[in-house]
Amino acid sequence: MSKRWWAVSLTAALSWNVVAKSFESPAPGHSIHGEVFNEGPRQAAYLMGDTGTVSFPITSANPEAQAFFNQGIGQLHGFWYFEAERSFRQVAMLDPNCAMAYWGMAFANIENRTRGAKFIVKATEKKASASRREQLFIDGLAEYLKDDKRKDEERRKAYIRDLEKVLLEFPDDIEAKAFLAVFLYQSKSGVPLPSQFAVDALLSEVFQKQPMHPAHHYRIHLWDHQKAEKALESAARCGQAAPRIAHMWHMPGHTYSDLKRWADSAWQQEASGRADHAHMMRDRVLPDQIHNYAHNQEWLVRNFMNLGRQKSALDLSKNLLELPRHPKNNSLTKGSGKNGHDRLLQVLEGFELWDDVVALSKTMYLEAPDATAEQSKRLLLVGVAHYHRGEFPQVEECVKQLDAIAAKLEEKAQAEAAEEEKKAREANKNDADIAKAKDEKLKNAREPIAPVEKATAELRGVQLLARGETDKAREQFDKAGDIPKLRQAKYQFLCGQHDKSVESLKAAVQSADTQVMPLAVQVDLLRRMNKLDDAKAAFAKLRDIAAHADLDSPLLARLAPFAKEQGWPDNWRNPVPPRTDVGERPTLDAIGPFRWSPSPAIDWSLPTPGEKTLSLSEYRGKSVVVIFYLGAGCLHCVEQLQKFAPRVNDFQQAGISIVGLSTEDLPSLTTAVTNFSKDTPFPIPLAADPELKTFKAYRAFDDFEKKPLHGTFLIDGAGFVRWQDISFEPFQDVDFVLHESKRLLSITR
Repeated sequence: MSKRWWAVSLTAALSWNVVAKSFESPAPGHSIHGEVFNEGPRQAAYLMGDTGTVSFPITSANPEAQAFFNQGIGQLHGFWYFEAERSFRQVAMLDPNCAMAYWGMAFANIENRTRGAKFIVKATEKKASASRREQLFIDGLAEYLKDDKRKDEERRKAYIRDLEKVLLEFPDDIEAKAFLAVFLYQSKSGVPLPSQFAVDALLSEVFQKQPMHPAHHYRIHLWDHQKAEKALESAARCGQAAPRIAHMWHMPGHTYSDLKRWADSAWQQEASGRADHAHMMRDRVLPDQIHNYAHNQEWLVRNFMNLGRQKSALDLSKNLLELPRHPKNNSLTKGSGKNGHDRLLQVLEGFELWDDVVALSKTMYLEAPDATAEQSKRLLLVGVAHYHRGEFPQVEECVKQLDAIAAKLEEKAQAEAAEEEKKAREANKNDADIAKAKDEKLKNAREPIAPVEKATAELRGVQLLARGETDKAREQFDKAGDIPKLRQAKYQFLCGQHDKSVESLKAAVQSADTQVMPLAVQVDLLRRMNKLDDAKAAFAKLRDIAAHADLDSPLLARLAPFAKEQGWPDNWRNPVPPRTDVGERPTLDAIGPFRWSPSPAIDWSLPTPGEKTLSLSEYRGKSVVVIFYLGAGCLHCVEQLQKFAPRVNDFQQAGISIVGLSTEDLPSLTTAVTNFSKDTPFPIPLAADPELKTFKAYRAFDDFEKKPLHGTFLIDGAGFVRWQDISFEPFQDVDFVLHESKRLLSITR
């Protein structure tokens, strides 16, 4: 296809500029209230229920506004800041004169002072009609968010005093007590916390008045990594206090993990993930748009590993890598992608899933980020897996790839050092300074080579083990250095260093004495070293902690003959009675599904130029990218179409069509298409949605300001939305959309 049309002439570009500028400011998709409202939620809130029993009276004659405000306060207590801001925006829409609506928006951005300050300005402007109590809250937060030169410590001390002012005048205000308690805790790095018991006593006053207040969340934080058992009562009530908020289920996992109660921690984290999934699928939200989601899920993988639940750990790690990615929040260097990658490597190595490693090495699951350290980890794991499968030529291939990476990095380092030397000479520095500058640059530029060399040394050690050259293998393992104790113990055993292996096992288990995997390795190696009494003693400990472990995992299956020799049953795990201090737990299925699933795409049929219609049903069985754009008068929309149009063939080769839905009426769209197609037919079918019904159905619409937003969606052949971007600006990274679409569509659902 000719690309001449897409190389838009300067004249055409300028004409579009003129059209765009004819619109009143702001630009299409941007908020009429200023840039601070561009970010954050643009779709209406609804009363969710189960967001916490709170009562925070505000000055408003609208009872619905009060209900949404209380919901927002509950969401603040659950650190669900994005949804809290949505609730407070709903308050402002219902009662534009409510000053506390803007206080709530500011508080939802308290960790982003620049943004929060813009909201609090509006609260201050409207505070005259607010009550004395509300004014104290507004003034205190306005002072804290003020853009001045105060040190953070001074700012925090002042806000603590301002919250205390509220309590001096309104001593029964439990919301002020809750916010004071958490702020004291959050400020402890700059404002030393004189007494945790004092903050705990403050929270107790909240619970005396409201036993199921969501401030149980704060007590868990207060005693986290200090004296976790002090928070057990709150851990038993936290999720139940606000079951709609995923983070409230997550937090007790902190307490139980501190106490090494992995099963209870895993239950809480699974409940949190399920609550998130229910919300995502109900409200058409992608996983990593939830700020704590990836952290919760990766921690759940770790607890599955602690419990010996190999299958669950593997499944969840892979699932994290299957989730939709976005440049803002999810890739192999951040979010679910990074967490999934890191945990998958740990699960595969720890449970010795060598067949899985080799199988997955050919898929996106073991795709490595660009960082050389991560590439080295991947090649090391794959090489070790081939070694255990007896595939020694493949081990050599991994070594060669590592050597090639190191050589490329060395070449780059030398080039950077030469450039630094050139700059130093041009600056007329003396020979000593030139040499120093060059050497320092070379040293810094070589830093990425170190992990590659260590991985190479370890793999060379594995190769030497395969040839029976144990002395030389030990030299390579020593050269690798920093090998984790458990892996080190395995190498020492294979090298015949049994005493050293025993010591390494002891060190590995000592720091993980309630975790199944290290103890299972200890039992296995002690048995193979013929230290049967020690192996039996370790096995007795393993039986007590492995109640949830997968006995058919390769690691634990190797222990079955030894268990039989001891006269133990095939299911040698000792059952663990359920705990009685975890509160009344609902069934996990009642909270939500274990996995996130994409939402079904809502069908649409819209008119196109030429008296035809374009329908989503036409693409059933095929994948399609749907671009929601704001008409030819939106310059950025035109730029987006310009970027996608010349890539239509690339998408088609991947089995993906592209269509565009415009906010224009049909006559205007017809005129635009005619102008677009003077030389070459426009390759993207366009349809008109002037009533914005489809925009609203896909949430590409600002419910607060009643205006359309930009949207880009990938819909698969089964009719599910696999990826989306909704924003005040159109998504213009075509390469990302193509690559991510191909990746997502390659995953079998």
